[in-house]
Amino acid sequence: MGQRLSGSRSCLHVPSWLLPQPQAPPPPVRRKLALLFAMLCIWLYMFLYSCAGSCAAAPGLLLLGSGSRAVHDPPALATGPDRAFPRLLFQTVPATPLAAAQEKAEGATSQEEQSPEAPDSPSPISSFFSGSGSKQLPQAIIIGVKKGGTRALLEFLRVHPDVRAVGAEPHFFDRSYDKGLAWYRDLMPRTLDGQITMEKTPSYFVTREAPARISAMSKDTKLIVVVRDPVTRAISDYTQTLSKRPDIPTFESLTFKNRSTGLIDTSWSAIQIGIYAKHLEHWLRHFPLGQMLFVSGERLISDPAGELGRVQDFLGLKRIITDKHFYFNKTKGFPCLKKAEGSSKPHCLGKTKGRTHPDIDPEVVRRLREFYRPFNRKFYQMTGHDFGWD
Repeated sequence: MGQRLSGSRSCLHVPSWLLPQPQAPPPPVRRKLALLFAMLCIWLYMFLYSCAGSCAAAPGLLLLGSGSRAVHDPPALATGPDRAFPRLLFQTVPATPLAAAQEKAEGATSQEEQSPEAPDSPSPISSFFSGSGSKQLPQAIIIGVKKGGTRALLEFLRVHPDVRAVGAEPHFFDRSYDKGLAWYRDLMPRTLDGQITMEKTPSYFVTREAPARISAMSKDTKLIVVVRDPVTRAISDYTQTLSKRPDIPTFESLTFKNRSTGLIDTSWSAIQIGIYAKHLEHWLRHFPLGQMLFVSGERLISDPAGELGRVQDFLGLKRIITDKHFYFNKTKGFPCLKKAEGSSKPHCLGKTKGRTHPDIDPEVVRRLREFYRPFNRKFYQMTGHDFGWD
């Protein structure tokens, strides 16, 4: 029987526990914690973004040395008008079995130099900011020279928070120019306002087309050339090739066209690269001397902080890299940085740097010094700096 209720309506009695219950509001403490966590995340993001410039360029540690690739086909060099300057015309010579063997060896070495030890290994902070900033064409380029100390200079500069550099050599202005500036820019690391984008490809210095191409990109590009005693540089170049091809001819046999007459074979790239004055002439047709800095490869070993001071001044950077960043590795015989990028531990490059040079006949060394002497003196005059190689 139904039950009479007020309002003349009847219904079944439903227990309250079967009815949907309203959801209890979150406790005030939980809401506050969620809000606090959100604010902390926003604050942390803003803090890390503000320090990205200094964090993303954590110090890198590498042994002094050059990571340049071999120059397989050195450009022909024209004779300058200066009568006091030794006339020397480089010509393309027919390929010989010895030259082919050396070119193959240099090509093999190039693969080694294209993958230097950890130059581009990012720290966790660097990885976090890989998407911040923008990619720019380089404002400064290390253009030479092979086996002069270019790799060490670049890695030393990467310690500076306002320097961002691509690790591998792009070889854009000598081998990949047809790919265009957009392709080249995409190789560069991202930079924030106030940071400098850099790259290094030592073969640019001896590439005839490179000066005009870099000038077409930007006439304001700053150029850095690391130079070294050309005789020592040639022996180091040969040592690198020898490490890959132990069966190549001796240094002495490659140096001379005719050993009895003492005629130097300037078609051999190891010899040709060291004629700095002739290569510099091409660059001075497109860039003023004040836009170029010549770094001593010898001083980069004996006084790295002093030479880095000059480079920082040239780039318009605050002198942050000082003596405190370096220590001398007695085993290697080179200076290293005290901290690797993203690490607090010292580290030097491996066995590919600082190779022991083979013993060279002193008479061959003497003749090479005589050959280079007038070119060195001309180079001193052109740069206004005596490097003391004579």
